[in-house]
Amino acid sequence: MEIIYVYTRKRSEFGRPCSFSDRPATVNVDIPPDPSMASNFVLRNPVDSSVQHTSDISAHEVNTERVEVESRGVNHVEGGWPKDINPQEMEQTIRFRKKVEKDENYINTIMHLGTLMEHCVKQNNAINIYEEYFGEEDTAEVEDEPPSAKTINVISKLTSFFDVLLSKRDPNVTKRTATHLSWHPDTCRKLAVAYSSLEFQQNTKDMSFDSYIWDLENSNKPELVLKPSSPLVSLEYNPKDSHVLVGGCYNGQMAYWDTRKGGLPVEVSTVELSHRDPVYGAIWLQSKTGTECFSASTDGQVLWWDIRKLSEPTESLVLDITRKGLLENALGAISLEFEPTMPTKFMVGTEQGIIIACNRKAKTPPEKITSTYSSHIGPVYALARNPFYPKVFLSVGDWTARIWSEETKESPIMWTKCHLSYLTDGCWSTVRPSVFFTTRSDGTLDVWDFLFKQNNPSLSLKVCNEPLSSLRLQDNGCIIGCGSKLGTVTLLEISSGLCTLQRNEKTLATAMFERETKREKILEARHREMRLKERARSEGQGTEVEETLLEDPQEVLDRARREFFEVIEAEMQRRTRAEARGLLSKVPGMAWTCTCSRDPPLPRGRGQGSVSAFQVKDHMADEVAMQEEESQLPKDKEEEEEEEKG
Repeated sequence: MEIIYVYTRKRSEFGRPCSFSDRPATVNVDIPPDPSMASNFVLRNPVDSSVQHTSDISAHEVNTERVEVESRGVNHVEGGWPKDINPQEMEQTIRFRKKVEKDENYINTIMHLGTLMEHCVKQNNAINIYEEYFGEEDTAEVEDEPPSAKTINVISKLTSFFDVLLSKRDPNVTKRTATHLSWHPDTCRKLAVAYSSLEFQQNTKDMSFDSYIWDLENSNKPELVLKPSSPLVSLEYNPKDSHVLVGGCYNGQMAYWDTRKGGLPVEVSTVELSHRDPVYGAIWLQSKTGTECFSASTDGQVLWWDIRKLSEPTESLVLDITRKGLLENALGAISLEFEPTMPTKFMVGTEQGIIIACNRKAKTPPEKITSTYSSHIGPVYALARNPFYPKVFLSVGDWTARIWSEETKESPIMWTKCHLSYLTDGCWSTVRPSVFFTTRSDGTLDVWDFLFKQNNPSLSLKVCNEPLSSLRLQDNGCIIGCGSKLGTVTLLEISSGLCTLQRNEKTLATAMFERETKREKILEARHREMRLKERARSEGQGTEVEETLLEDPQEVLDRARREFFEVIEAEMQRRTRAEARGLLSKVPGMAWTCTCSRDPPLPRGRGQGSVSAFQVKDHMADEVAMQEEESQLPKDKEEEEEEEKG
């Protein structure tokens, strides 16, 4: 049943209508003043307040908390044995194996599995599952790709609570330089970094001596903290045993660590038998035991060590290029190079800009220094042999990087342009023979490909705002680490075009190296010939050359000064005389005899004074001055005859 009621009244009749009218104001409440409240009244200065009709907005920042990751190891032991058998006892395990091998079920199972295994082995021999069918297309894509690099990780000091992306935090407040980098030899996810302050007398009392091993997959904290007795300047992984590292300290000591035994050094060399200056280079040698290494320092010594007995060096070499073996004449080593394919040879870069090539197996110490290269104006910060052509090596120093050949001693075969900032480190690519890397003091990483460009780098990347101090490339050639002066280590991934061997690259690089080496040999022969001619000419002059060589430099300087002032004074007197004659010739009743000066005019700017400086003030004074000058100047016979005729 539906109930419907219809209203038929008008809308104006609903509710009470409002009625508005005009009327005068009326006082509803009047509160008179209370005199008793006057004592509580406090005078105030007028206060202006403003109100803005806008909504209040507050800014908030939210950052997610980093996941704390901790690495833990699990020790797997041999299992599956019955409880009554001890796996450590050889006799019990052999007896149990013989018992099992006699079981028929064991024999049937092995026969069944052997058939399946045989089928899989034959299948693998018939088909290469790793064969690349489209290698040529990939190479074409690589060639078209422009060179580039991107930052994948930053290992920096702790500057704020929220630090840089994927940053490894060094808990030390005092900034130290990342002096050396070393990649783990077996895996590419660990990096050992040596930290020290190399500035003179800048070490503070609270400065830490610690260096770190970073795990690139765990960005929260170092995997291991190395605690040396002095800050580490160099640090290297042992290529044969990845658990062992050797380091050179700032005070000249050598130390080695075993990561399985913690962060304290296993053994440290004695101070008396160590280097006297910071150890800038420490390299492992290719030996059967894998325990031998050698080091170089700015004290002018190269020392060989065996970590099984690190208390004293096994061998030493003084870097005296005069081959006298005197330590006071030795050149300070700042870089060290060793190529495993040439086990007896090594090279040392010195503070004086000279590269010393050495041979360890020479009979006498003077013969160990085989040759020298005058390479740079300043210290040689980096030396590296080309991994494809060991006779070609790279040196980095002053404002240039230079490529040398062992066959040319006097000059490099190739070199870069002079940069505006100092070069600090460099290395070759491990996969491309024509590519090398350099770092600069303005924080720039340069990638050079001399088959593509010779005058400018193929890629220049601004890594950071502080100077870069160290450089290290992974063995796969794709990731490079750059250490800075303030302790930041930046990891860069290089584009595939710079880390993939190009077509015919080895052939082209070989041709370029041979051509440039041949050109330098021709130039060296020409210079040698010119020097011989000059020497023969000087010997033919005889005693004149000897007297000239024996003349005192101070006498030469005094004579040149005296001749210069004589020429200047003669020119001044000549000009004064000419001006005086011009002025006196205008005075009536006076006649003068003109003499022609044969003195050659001086070049402009050398003793040529302005006329106003030599103006004549009085005619009589000019006459007396000119007479005195003519009596002092030497006169030729022709001038005297002309005066007599006049």
